[in-house]
Amino acid sequence: MMAAVNRESYAAAVEKLTADSASVTAAQLATIADEVLAVARLLRGEPRLRRALTDPSRSGEERAGLFRSLVSGKLSVITVDAIAQLVSGRFSSPHELLDATERLAVDTVLSAGDRDGKLADVEDELFRFGQVVSGNSELAVTLSDPSAPADRKAKLVEDLLKSKAQPATVQLIKVALDGFGGRGFESSLTKLVELTAAKRDREIAYVTAAKLLGDAEEQRLAAKLSDIYGRQVSLKVLVDPSIIGGLSVRVGSDLYDGTILRRLNAARQAFAK
Repeated sequence: MMAAVNRESYAAAVEKLTADSASVTAAQLATIADEVLAVARLLRGEPRLRRALTDPSRSGEERAGLFRSLVSGKLSVITVDAIAQLVSGRFSSPHELLDATERLAVDTVLSAGDRDGKLADVEDELFRFGQVVSGNSELAVTLSDPSAPADRKAKLVEDLLKSKAQPATVQLIKVALDGFGGRGFESSLTKLVELTAAKRDREIAYVTAAKLLGDAEEQRLAAKLSDIYGRQVSLKVLVDPSIIGGLSVRVGSDLYDGTILRRLNAARQAFAK
């Protein structure tokens, strides 16, 4: 969670980018997102630059001017103005600036997907790709390996998803490869699924079932959870035959475990006493 000083600086940058990009197309907004991601990668690889752009001994105007001098003519005006607004604010540490820049890029990718009417697809594709990775140990090791060249991992993702996923999905998976917010790859993917759902004003419910649910079952469960949480709920169903039957549902920190496996384990513990 961002500290108050970081949130204020971040909000100002979001407001600036949102206002300046109000009339651009979804494709143009996706390009802006790519540029913000490029700045995030620059900051990740240049700790001295992060320190310079958060140096409290320099004024906000000086920090913004330093950033502008580095990227002049290399990025769009909208991107430069938004990041200049960001670095002119105050951050509690240099790493917080990196986190804020990454988050700004993700928000811009999601805004492009929303403008294109593809956010629901992006949410589903991110989740399904995460399931593919978790079910393939070789792929999981390859994509999670911090020593592997980033461009090689990005190329692997592009090849795997060519013509199979929205461009925004591929952009966000590349963010996960970089370790969004300092997380591991799979944890980054999970966070990005949740941010995509939040952009759609939906809560994520992770459902574990012994077998795939039918459409009617999913609709009933989603409706029940929506009544409980007061907003639309997006179900992410995991199939695990080992639970035997019943359902396990996790929404945020809430866990509802009605699986037969849990009941059997509880019975075993009771008999063991």
